[in-house]
Amino acid sequence: MNLIARLRPFCAALLTSATLLAAAPTSTASVPTLLAADSPAATHPNFTVRVVGKGQPMLLIPGLTCPGAVWDETVAHYQKQYQCHIISVNGFGGTAAPASTEHLLQNVRDQLLTYVKTQRLHKPVVVGHSLGGFLALWMSATQPDAMGPLVIVDSLPFLSAVQNPMLTAEAAKPMAEGVRQQVSRGKMDAATARQMSASLMTDTARIRQATRWSVASDPATVGQAMYDMYTTDLRPDVARIQQPVLVLGAWAAYKAYGSTKESTRAIFEQQYAKLPQHQIEMSEAGKHFLMWDDTQWFLAQSDAFLKQHAVARK
Repeated sequence: MNLIARLRPFCAALLTSATLLAAAPTSTASVPTLLAADSPAATHPNFTVRVVGKGQPMLLIPGLTCPGAVWDETVAHYQKQYQCHIISVNGFGGTAAPASTEHLLQNVRDQLLTYVKTQRLHKPVVVGHSLGGFLALWMSATQPDAMGPLVIVDSLPFLSAVQNPMLTAEAAKPMAEGVRQQVSRGKMDAATARQMSASLMTDTARIRQATRWSVASDPATVGQAMYDMYTTDLRPDVARIQQPVLVLGAWAAYKAYGSTKESTRAIFEQQYAKLPQHQIEMSEAGKHFLMWDDTQWFLAQSDAFLKQHAVARK
């Protein structure tokens, strides 16, 4: 079974990750990001961070194969109210690949938690898209006291279980290993990456940009990130999250696979059932990249949520 056939069922129910989209790059050429040099980049083993703006801290974590520039419009909206810490995971979107991919997502999680502590960020808002939303949930479940409100953009606690809620992380390993091996070999070409991008966003210029980021990403890093996400089940762990959480979901991208707004919402409700304080809102028209496809709705939902759950300054 080829990679697309293997992944299509997941797309049908929400294959998050700027993901498959990109999966197997054919080149590692560098792609410039769009952010201006407001501050020098601070380097960590598995990510870089740019700091823009002033105010309460906000971490913005992108999805698979995307650098922090995916948040440019979001940062422009929030930088007068928030000190935006824009994360780029090393190996994605033309950034230098990490020295090792072992325990990749766990290392990213732990390094981000250390960053929050060493920078003395008081209960930062965390905004995460797709894989970034998964990381935001994992961070908060690991150190509940450290995080502020979460905005999760089209992401789930356990992506592998979208079609079979009884699936365990252990049972998902053979599929995940097959995906990791195929993606790491870099067999998907640019045309296929563009096709996947087009299924997850609507604007032609955005599709071109996401495709460039995809083919510029490091195959081994992408493959390991997918493996880690597919074999980590956060559904029971989200019970430890103490912060209010806004979950923004998309369903329009999955119509072709038979999904409806109601069936997609049901998947979200099921996966987030143990999360104490959460609200789920579904975009009417946006595809997976809601901050691009349904920008005004995304910002309005986030604004209202953050206003309601503002964190008191230290």
